[in-house]
Amino acid sequence: MFKLIKSWFGFGSKIKLEEIDIMKKFLIVGLGNIGEKYSNTRHNIGFKILDHLAENESTTFETLKLGDIAKIKVKGRMLILLKPNTYMNLSGKAVKYWLEKEKIPLENLLVVTDDLNLPFGTLRLKSKGSAGGHNGLKDIQDKLQTTIYNRFRFGISDSFNKGNQVDYVLGEWDEGELAKLNERMDVSVELIKSFSLAGIAHTMNNYNGK
Repeated sequence: MFKLIKSWFGFGSKIKLEEIDIMKKFLIVGLGNIGEKYSNTRHNIGFKILDHLAENESTTFETLKLGDIAKIKVKGRMLILLKPNTYMNLSGKAVKYWLEKEKIPLENLLVVTDDLNLPFGTLRLKSKGSAGGHNGLKDIQDKLQTTIYNRFRFGISDSFNKGNQVDYVLGEWDEGELAKLNERMDVSVELIKSFSLAGIAHTMNNYNGK
């Protein structure tokens, strides 16, 4: 139960701490598909980065409504990590539900996803944009009815022959990628923390293309 406190809005005015701290809550969504057969695929990098963050913070996920949830604190910020269990193409339902349930403002949403248009391991943070053909982002855009939300794209490259895109994104990392993946995920975790602490503009300047 949150304590009630007096505010500067007038003698005797009272606000819940929950309301004061609402800007300190963030929903970090990793996109992916549930099931062991997808766990090490390129398309599941969103799940993998959130797993890496949770492991670094010595916490675990709990299966709740529409997804797996973990909560971590970073210097006074509460980060709610969400891995939707709706499968990639229906990710928006889980995102909308948890934004509303936790009363998190849209500007504190960050969606972590793979991107074929970026070289492997390249990081790109944006505050808006199209879905770029990504079905998970398409559904989020549809459910939220906006293209203005923060997304963090992790490059998986487009090293596949014409017509083999589905097999490529649902394929597992090759040896060269695996050798570099942990370091790339470490930087990805830094980016997510920076987003919550310093804001998107500062984080874009420091991490885009890094």
